[in-house]
Amino acid sequence: QVQLIESGGGLVQAGGSLTLSCTAVGLSFEWYTMAWFRQDPEKERELVAAIGRNGESRGTYYADSVKSRFTISRTNSENTMYLQMNSLKPEDTAVYYCAARFAPISTTADEYIYWGQGTQVTISS
Repeated sequence: QVQLIESGGGLVQAGGSLTLSCTAVGLSFEWYTMAWFRQDPEKERELVAAIGRNGESRGTYYADSVKSRFTISRTNSENTMYLQMNSLKPEDTAVYYCAARFAPISTTADEYIYWGQGTQVTISS
């Protein structure tokens, strides 16, 4: 059974930092594109960042709203993906979801087949 287990969410002040982690269980992690999506109750789920499999030409993707502030990375030997979030803003407040896809990076949520339960990130102004 595949599980994606997120951790690291919380409440921080604007300008602060958080690091989210996603550990995968039950899949061959290195063969999966991994991604972070986020959703707040009034918006659709949006792709924040994604990291492809080794050797793919499109190695990473960032939404324009997080470029230069967020960094996505993965450690295949530990089946874990990270999202380092700096200079956080109130508009980054959302539930952040980890997702996996057995194909190159896609910006479409429906194309990811495995999902975590989500972790809440709240940024106070």
